[in-house]
Amino acid sequence: MAKPDASDAENRCKTRAGWPIVVRRLDEHDEDLSEVTTAAERIAMMWPLAQEAWRLAGRPIPSYDRAHTPSHVFHPGEPRPDDTEP
Repeated sequence: MAKPDASDAENRCKTRAGWPIVVRRLDEHDEDLSEVTTAAERIAMMWPLAQEAWRLAGRPIPSYDRAHTPSHVFHPGEPRPDDTEP
């Protein structure tokens, strides 16, 4: 893979400068959907986002049930494995 030159990086930077991005704190919000939607509707709104996230990650959506979800508790200071495996 060829190393990108400075002009490529500058062009990408200029392109990103026009993106409609808004940075917010996690505790900031503009609207409260709880007054106009049910909890089930709000959860349903997340499904297309989850599907797209798995698609963009290039990974299949897991098929295991919640009881068999692979997990591990990492205590403070405990080293964590590299998360790049497929």
